[in-house]
Amino acid sequence: MSLRDALRHQAGSNRHLDSPFTARVLDLLADNIQPGTPLTDRMFDWSGDIGPRGHSVPLRLLAGLHALVLIDACPALQAVYPPNPSPDDASLWAAIQVALTDHAALLDRWLDNPPQTNEVRRAAILIAAGHLLVGRFGLPIHMYELGASAGLNLMWDQFALDLPDGRLGPNTAAVTLSPEWRGDAPSGPCPQITRRRGVDLMPMNARDPDDALRLISYLWADQPERLARTRAAIAILDAEVDAGDAAPWLEAQLRHTAPDHLTLVYHTIAWQYFPPETQARCAAAIKAASQHGPVAHLSMEADERRGAGAAITLMIWPEGQKLTLGRVDFHGRWVDWTAP
Repeated sequence: MSLRDALRHQAGSNRHLDSPFTARVLDLLADNIQPGTPLTDRMFDWSGDIGPRGHSVPLRLLAGLHALVLIDACPALQAVYPPNPSPDDASLWAAIQVALTDHAALLDRWLDNPPQTNEVRRAAILIAAGHLLVGRFGLPIHMYELGASAGLNLMWDQFALDLPDGRLGPNTAAVTLSPEWRGDAPSGPCPQITRRRGVDLMPMNARDPDDALRLISYLWADQPERLARTRAAIAILDAEVDAGDAAPWLEAQLRHTAPDHLTLVYHTIAWQYFPPETQARCAAAIKAASQHGPVAHLSMEADERRGAGAAITLMIWPEGQKLTLGRVDFHGRWVDWTAP
């Protein structure tokens, strides 16, 4: 995939995910960006897959542009970015050109790292599944997230989920999720989390201003509610994310498995990026841990029905029971809940 094709492909995805402004930015880049500077040459000459299933170069560049706006570094770009009125294409492209020329150093740094959105709305399925599991087992939970990024969704039990038939979660929650909910409302007592920890190859520390800026920059400038949710989740963050490979980390963590706790291992749009060996070792560690107490493996991942959101599945051990819980939009905008 060429750079221009990758930019156009990402523009289509952003438009589909309710971000028309960033789609315009990506379309303008696809139509107008030219090689000839160290920054643009780096992108045109990028080796490997630069698309969304590879290095996601368009999203890296888009995040860099957003960062310039967030830190007030490029007045020309800031003037044409939300919440300001949307300009015509000529004015928007002129501002992007200023950013590419005058702030190439920052944009080049942003190209160094893959995007990590840590999408907070995905916690809707964690809240729903958490209540389901407590209703079934009636136990406090030790939980571990694979591919946890900054760990924002390790705080899901402190978020609230508004549903057509009621509300799950604390009334004083700093973050309230209101996806379009299809299907029965989940039920069960409020979960009690007694251990929470995550792992990521390149974790972000949202308590660090530089990492927090990077995390916010990966969100899209014309989605203010998404930005506000992420900032609110950062404000209450009280969880640790370790740097490392998921397999040896999980094997070590699951030594804490005990019969008086439910062990919950989960991941949201992360498993597909694990090498087959890592997947196999994680699956084996989860099954082996069930010899010492109940274990649940919750997955929100893309499958062959990619255009219909992600599949939600739950494996419960030691029974080896697989539950299909439904499907969810990749950004958590809707949930089609079909849990038994």
